[in-house]
Amino acid sequence: AAMEYFKSEVMEMCHREGLYQIDLLNGSKERITEREYWAAKKGQLALDKENAAREAAGQPTKPTKFETDKAKLRRTIRQALSQATSFDEFSSLLLREGVTVKESRGRLSYLTPDRTKPITARKLGDDFDKAAVLALLTQNAHRAAEQTKAIPEYPAAVKKPLQGEKTTKTTPADNTLQRMVDREAKRAEGKGVGYARWASKHNLKQIAATVTAYQQYGFSSPEELDEACSAAYAAMQESLTELKQVEKTLNGKKELQRQVLAYSKTRPVRDGLKQQKNAKAKAAYRQKHESDFIIADAAARYFRENGISKLPSYKALQAEIESLIKEKNSGYNDYRAKREEYRRLQTVKGNIDQILRRERKPVKRQEQER
Repeated sequence: AAMEYFKSEVMEMCHREGLYQIDLLNGSKERITEREYWAAKKGQLALDKENAAREAAGQPTKPTKFETDKAKLRRTIRQALSQATSFDEFSSLLLREGVTVKESRGRLSYLTPDRTKPITARKLGDDFDKAAVLALLTQNAHRAAEQTKAIPEYPAAVKKPLQGEKTTKTTPADNTLQRMVDREAKRAEGKGVGYARWASKHNLKQIAATVTAYQQYGFSSPEELDEACSAAYAAMQESLTELKQVEKTLNGKKELQRQVLAYSKTRPVRDGLKQQKNAKAKAAYRQKHESDFIIADAAARYFRENGISKLPSYKALQAEIESLIKEKNSGYNDYRAKREEYRRLQTVKGNIDQILRRERKPVKRQEQER
């Protein structure tokens, strides 16, 4: 219980200071150490600097997102997991990418070509351990079996339209989706030919990623996408409101605990005042212990202002605070997930709007010529 409390306190401090941290209470899907986090930061800065130099020289730029070796391995494993329906198939797909999956004492590890020592699933995150991998492979196998039963064989010309009409709305697992670049605006800012070349390639990649995400979500019209964005925003705001309410309650309980502790520490001094026999002795006693009585009076005033007639025990308050911290951390993770979902939908919406605007422009020119 004490360790759970310390973990909760560390997480809350990180949330409050805006620092990066993993979920210490519920595990982490991707376990990123501080060393890997800063390696990614430094790598991204170096890549941005190199791309800026290449752009200035009119040379083609490299990929805009830096990945650590572990991040590349996670992406490779996720790609294999999205296709495989059995552990043998999963191992085979990884082997094609040069990654060997090993099992020892019921735990998985992954060996990349550039390493002599395998990386354990524990160091990558909970999504890559044996239980999570087997669970996902089982889901894939069931889904494949259901699709085989439900979908009869049709000619390709008939099958594609049927599959493209409507799909189950799911959140795509692809993390490559980014906003498209407004090339005209960048050109007006004075960006050079090298940047224009990079932006053209970037936009083509994002068009493909956006269309894929649009289909995976199962949208059949831009209006459905707008509704999904509105719903995601409402869910995000609701989660934020709940999180702020929990934070407010938690701060109140912590302040109450602080006042209770301060008041209880002055008890010997307060008891000593009762033992004084006359007013003169009491006045002298109060003057001698003035700082303690200031603290006691402030605490008593706090209790009166908040309508607290019976003081709760320190132990009960501590248990309540621990419970609220867990609730806050859970709420924060929920809010963060909903915020990411809203941002992703906004990216899809922005890119779709830009694609449609670009498609409409030639039509307008033709109408003007007529």
